[in-house]
Amino acid sequence: MNVLSLDRRAAIIRGLVEGGSIRSVARMTGSDKETVTRLLVEAGEFCSTYQHHVLTNLKCERIEADEIWSFVGAKQRNAKKAGQGDIWTFTAICATSKLAVSWLVGPRTPKSAQAFMRDVASRLANRVQISTDGHRMYLTAVERAFGWNGADYAQVVKTYGQTQEPRDASRRYSPAICLGAEKVWVMGEPDTGLVSTSYVERCNLTMRMHMRRFTRLTNAFSKKAENHAHAVSLHFMYYNFCRAHTTLTKAAKVKTTPAMAAGVTDHVWTVEEVLEKMDPNFLLQ
Repeated sequence: MNVLSLDRRAAIIRGLVEGGSIRSVARMTGSDKETVTRLLVEAGEFCSTYQHHVLTNLKCERIEADEIWSFVGAKQRNAKKAGQGDIWTFTAICATSKLAVSWLVGPRTPKSAQAFMRDVASRLANRVQISTDGHRMYLTAVERAFGWNGADYAQVVKTYGQTQEPRDASRRYSPAICLGAEKVWVMGEPDTGLVSTSYVERCNLTMRMHMRRFTRLTNAFSKKAENHAHAVSLHFMYYNFCRAHTTLTKAAKVKTTPAMAAGVTDHVWTVEEVLEKMDPNFLLQ
């Protein structure tokens, strides 16, 4: 059986995490589309399992959580087959280290929000301040995960309006205009000055820029929910361990990743290092 070299596999992974589609990465690396997809699945499974085990006992002080939309197969209004429709990625970011603490891919429902928040709570070593948007599902999810007054929690409730020309074609692909935001206390003693979702919203932008399947108006959207989840896990592995964060690097004056800032690792990982750890023989060395 033919086995791709480490350099070839690393080139494929780099293409995927820098925003390439399956087909474009296949063309750039001279690989078969099925080969690229198979490596995505293998890498995604490893990245999910690895981070599940190492992202524990985190000493975060502030957590920001949000969810980002995408779709599988077709948008909800056009879905004709089982498994097609809208899909959401819930993400929790440590505001200090910028570490992606937890994520969940699934429907935007109270059940998903509760599972997501339970996972966030299980990874923290101390009491934290939590900020989310004003979606009602978070009210129950946070309380059930942390217990009443088990965290300092507030929401950022935004008010949106429409453009002055509602029939303007450009509005179809543009978000509504934010007219204002109010910080609303929910429980505990949150520091009002630190209540924000700016970091997690910037993380959402990073996801849209570095995963082609999240790009709006693209034909590179996910065809399977499983592959969508694998792509998200691979993205956060690269984001947490391999890609030096500009703000953290400036503060530390040395290349620093979120995982380094959070004390999870002591160096910037390479894609080759991730792939070597995927090798079943790695643990036997």
